[in-house]
Amino acid sequence: MKLHGNAYVVLICLTAGFGGFLFGFDTAVISGAINFLRIQFQLSPVMEGWLMSSALLGCVIGAAIAGYLSDKYGRRKILIASAFLFIVSAIGCAIAQTPSFLVVARIIGGIGVGFAAMVAPMFISELSPARLRGRLVSFYQLAITLGILCSYLSNAFLLRYADNHIAAGSESFMHFYLVAEVWRGMLGSNMIPALLFFIFLLFVPESPRWLVKEGHVTEAERVLQRVNGKEIAASELNAIESSISEESGSFRQLIAPGIRVALIIGISLPFLSQLSGITTVMYYAPAIFQQAGGQSGSAMGSTAIIGFFNMIFTFVAIWKIDKWGRKPVLIWGFAGLGLALFLIGMAFIKGNTAGNFLLGSFIYYIAVFASTLGPGVWVVISEIYPTKIRGRAMSVATLSLFLGSTFVTQLYPMLRESIGIGYVFLLYALVMLPAAFFVRKLVPETKGRSLEEIEHLWKN
Repeated sequence: MKLHGNAYVVLICLTAGFGGFLFGFDTAVISGAINFLRIQFQLSPVMEGWLMSSALLGCVIGAAIAGYLSDKYGRRKILIASAFLFIVSAIGCAIAQTPSFLVVARIIGGIGVGFAAMVAPMFISELSPARLRGRLVSFYQLAITLGILCSYLSNAFLLRYADNHIAAGSESFMHFYLVAEVWRGMLGSNMIPALLFFIFLLFVPESPRWLVKEGHVTEAERVLQRVNGKEIAASELNAIESSISEESGSFRQLIAPGIRVALIIGISLPFLSQLSGITTVMYYAPAIFQQAGGQSGSAMGSTAIIGFFNMIFTFVAIWKIDKWGRKPVLIWGFAGLGLALFLIGMAFIKGNTAGNFLLGSFIYYIAVFASTLGPGVWVVISEIYPTKIRGRAMSVATLSLFLGSTFVTQLYPMLRESIGIGYVFLLYALVMLPAAFFVRKLVPETKGRSLEEIEHLWKN
C-alpha cells in the first residue's frame, strides 16, 4: 500500500533530513578527537585550526558547486553523491597516518556536507505544502542536532571503552582503532549512518518543481498528487508552470529589482548566524570545558548535555515556527544569543567556571540557537528564491554560511591564545544586536505562503 498525504511527505522529508544528521555528526565528531590529535601529531594552534576547519573548506567547495549540479542533474542525485562522499571520508579518517591525509579525508567529507546542507533543505522546501514547510524544513535542523548529539554520545562511549580496556594491551585490529588510537574509531563511526542514508535515498522521488523545470510534467504531477491529492496537485502544478515560465533562469535574475533583496538576505543572514560562534561551541566544547577545569570524561559529559539540549529545543522551532513566523524567531534569536554570549564571556573573564554557571550559560546559549537561528536560517534561505535558479542561489547562501563557519573556526585557536576565551565570546556577543537590526529591516515574513507566492512578493 502506497503512502499519501502528510505521511508520505514526512517520510520523504525525514529521509532527506538524514543528510542533516550526517552534517551534524561529521562536523561535531572531531570535537572528541582533537585533543588526541593535538598530542599525537604535536599540532600548533594554526595547524589545529586548519585540521578543524578543513572540513569546512570542503563544505565551501561542496556548497559552491552543489547548486549548479542540483539544477542540472536533480536534487536526489546530489544527495546520493553526498552519502557516497561521507562513506569515503569516514574510511579515510579511520586509516589516516598523517595530519595531511586526515585533512584531505576531512575535506572530502566536507564536500559531502556542502552537498547535503545545500540540497536537503531545498529539496524538503520544494516538496512540502506551504502550511507545513517551516516545520518540515526545521526537521532538517533537528536532524543536525541529533547528529551532533549522537557524535558526542559516540565519542563519550568510545572514550569510556578505551579507558576501560587500555590496560588490556593488545595488537588486535579492534584494540588499535578503539583503544590505542581511539580517535580513529570516533572519526570512522560516521560510515554507519552514511551507508543507511545512501540506501534510504534510493527510494525517494525527485523534487516536483525540478521535474517541471526539466519538462517532466507527468512525473511531477504524480508526486504532487501523492502529496496533496488530485485537485490541489492540479492547481499547484499550474502555479509552478506559470511561475517557471516567467523566470529567466540566469544569475542575472538575482540582481533584478526586488529579487536582489533576497540575494542580500541569502548572503548576509547565514554569515551572521555563524558569527554567533556556534561552530566554536560545537567543535571546541570538550576542549573549552577542559580548559575551564574539567577532566576529559566530565568535559565529554558536559558536551553531551549541550548536545541533548540542542536537540530538545529544536522541537520548539518545529512546533512554533509556522505559527510565530520567521522574522520574530530570528530577531529574538540574535538578541537572546547576545545575552548568552555575554554571560559565557564574563564567566571566563571573572574565573567563574568551577560551578554550574558556565554549563548553565552554555545550555541557555544552545537553547536559544536551537529554537531560533538554527532552523530559522535554513527555512528562510530555502524558500526565498525563484525555482529555476533556486539551486544556484541556495549555493550562494550555503556558501556564505560555510565561509562564516570557516572564518570563525580557523580564527578561534589564535584568538584564544592571544586574548583569551572570555574575550572571544564577548566579540561574538557584539555582533548579535546589529544582526537583529538587519533582520528587522530587511527580512520579510513568509509564513503560510507558497514558494510561488513568495517569488511574486519580491516582484511586487
